[in-house]
Amino acid sequence: MKHLFIIITLLVTQFIFSQETNSETSELWTLEACLQYALENNITIKDAALNYDQAVVDYSKAKSSRLPNLYGTASETFSNGNSIDPITSDYVTDQIYSTNVSLNSSMTLFQGNQINNQIAQNELLLNQSVFLEEETKNNIILSILENYLQILYAKEAVTIAENNVAASEKEVERAKARLDAGTIALSDYTEAQSQTATNKYAVITAKNNYQQYIIALKQLLELDPTQDIEIETLNTDTDYIMLELDKVAIYNKALGILPEVSASKIGVEVSEKGLDIAKGAYLPTLSLVSSLGSGFTSVNDNNFSDQFNVNFNQRLALSLNIPIFNRNQTKAAVQSAQINIEKAQINQQQTEKTVYKKVETAYQNAVSAQEQLVAAEASQTAAEQSYNLAQKKYELGGLSTTDLVISQNTYTNAQQNYLQAKYLSILYHQLLQFYQGNAITL
Repeated sequence: MKHLFIIITLLVTQFIFSQETNSETSELWTLEACLQYALENNITIKDAALNYDQAVVDYSKAKSSRLPNLYGTASETFSNGNSIDPITSDYVTDQIYSTNVSLNSSMTLFQGNQINNQIAQNELLLNQSVFLEEETKNNIILSILENYLQILYAKEAVTIAENNVAASEKEVERAKARLDAGTIALSDYTEAQSQTATNKYAVITAKNNYQQYIIALKQLLELDPTQDIEIETLNTDTDYIMLELDKVAIYNKALGILPEVSASKIGVEVSEKGLDIAKGAYLPTLSLVSSLGSGFTSVNDNNFSDQFNVNFNQRLALSLNIPIFNRNQTKAAVQSAQINIEKAQINQQQTEKTVYKKVETAYQNAVSAQEQLVAAEASQTAAEQSYNLAQKKYELGGLSTTDLVISQNTYTNAQQNYLQAKYLSILYHQLLQFYQGNAITL
């Protein structure tokens, strides 16, 4: 069974290798390039930009409601028998052909201040859409940062796994030599082979993880699935262990700069304007109405063009609409608006709580990751020294294959723990910088 497992593993490894793209033909992406490209091409950001465009249209529409309207009408009528002449209002018994044309206009002079409040509300919504678009951009930026670091982590994990395979293959050669010399049993030799197969399987898993993160990054960048990319590795000289920050100060600063907080505050103002609009329905509406018109009837002695001159009329009127009872529709609208204000206030409080949780979580994780990084680095160094000694003992026949495998696995786990602590430390360090309004740079 062990030999069968080894053969299957080797075949799968060759298949995976054959599917990999030559890195020399892949485009190299830095984090800055990823962020810039995503801000210009990500469809979620484009959708948020369209919401802003719609808010601009709605604001312009609200302002235009102050203007008078203007429309024309025309009608052609035939009547027979006893009827009223639509021009002279005389009673006639005849066939009548009549034509009427007019220009009509109306303008609202006062509507419970609803027009002004609607314009103010739409202006607030326009300002809010700016912050909502910025929030969307921030979410994409943080997603790319996290994904970028996951790719770097996975890439280093592949290197570790490949190094383990190379070391295991050398151990298999040593085990074969010792088996031929009769210093170890066959079971020790097959155990070394099994460890090599296990390490090759780990390479396959690590490479698959790497490719999955690459796919996720290409999705965020809206790249073609067939496009091959590589990302730039980090400068190993950068120190991410220094953390002398006050989480309360970070939180207070985040409240002042994060767009979701500003959007939630504007949301309360929008709801308050909604209440003003609803209350405006209690007040009367005053409108100015005007029209220009003329007409022609077939029973009149004047010809067509003369009648249009003779029958030309002008009208100017004021219209006052006083609400008395509308089946409690206005009352219900006011109550709903008051409820919306309370909901907006709760949403603002929830947003601030969420920001505090983000800052608190990032801060605690940053502190923990720093401590883990220091411990993991020491553990990795010790495990490496122990593994090097184990290899020498194994060469001299003073160590069993099982003990060597255990030592290698311990070293591998120490390397992985160090990688995890390293990239978590970088991630949370960058998050804390981001919440203070600083740019993300690796």
